[in-house]
Amino acid sequence: MTALKDILIRRIAQTGPISLADYMGECLLHPEHGYYTTRDPLGAAGDFTTAPEISQMVGELLGLCLAQSWLNQGAPAHFALAEIGPGRGTLMTDILRATKSVPGMHDAMRVHLIEASPTLRAAQKDRLTGYDVTWCDHVTELPEAPLWVIANEFFDALPIRQFTRKGEGWAETQVGLKGGALTLGLSAPTPLAELAPRLDDTTDGDVVETCPSVAPVVTEIAQRIADHGGAAVFVDYGDWRSLGDTFQALEAHEMVDPLARPGQADLTAHVDFEALAQAAQRSGIVPSQMIPQGMLLARLGISERAEALAAKLSGEALESHARAFDRLTSPAEMGTLFKALALAPSADKMPPGFNAG
Repeated sequence: MTALKDILIRRIAQTGPISLADYMGECLLHPEHGYYTTRDPLGAAGDFTTAPEISQMVGELLGLCLAQSWLNQGAPAHFALAEIGPGRGTLMTDILRATKSVPGMHDAMRVHLIEASPTLRAAQKDRLTGYDVTWCDHVTELPEAPLWVIANEFFDALPIRQFTRKGEGWAETQVGLKGGALTLGLSAPTPLAELAPRLDDTTDGDVVETCPSVAPVVTEIAQRIADHGGAAVFVDYGDWRSLGDTFQALEAHEMVDPLARPGQADLTAHVDFEALAQAAQRSGIVPSQMIPQGMLLARLGISERAEALAAKLSGEALESHARAFDRLTSPAEMGTLFKALALAPSADKMPPGFNAG
């Protein structure tokens, strides 16, 4: 039994079942035994691989997207370039390399990384040696200034609450005990004001997930963009409006029982992009349409970039490059499972790739 599993069993035995959000929060961020506080989860030796780790093209194209957005908004002389959940720093490294030749951009920017994991902060510091970087624990620490921010596979790791419709009420998924072991169960159903609108598009037995942390994070970002200018780009896996049970655990790139080894597996859920857009709108800024990752990368020129890189490769390196391109863009891989959403002060200031048409 893992140390965290023992802690959770004792807690539940003493105080009763806990919500899925509480369980995820403990498993991912427990100060001693949490998944993100104790390891580097990325890559072949880890539990999952993100798009920036697959190919440099992702960071290059997204970096130039942000750079063009900065230019389109008058190239402010001082601005924050931020990433939320920056992993090993791979995406930001590629962004900074791709934008180095943009006149005045690097002189004007201050890089901010929002990262809770000490292990990943160390990896980021190593990767970004030579750059002036400020690390933050939370988005609330970002400066009051024009802000260009990116988040790739950040929101999927935020703790969720999960509800099953029972008549006019909702029963919440909880983690409890059965025979001394962790088990999933449901609370007694009760009407919930926040889910009242979902009574119109769900039926008995449907599952809806909410993420309490989404609105505060997006609101902090959106308020800065509304006040000072800038833009945000969010890329993650999920869809528009939550429906269905998407809670899952990954360990060594395989799906596992999320209750089996607390703190040892990555726990995630699909992102509700409608909730991101609504939080932005409440702060007075404009969300783009949600588009598939493959479409965004195509609009930003991934085919042309892939051809340019391929011209310098041969043999196994060329085959690996071709596989990476397919993995990022193919509907059978990450191309449609992953979605993208941008936030801007107004529709005419939307970052490249997110413009309609």
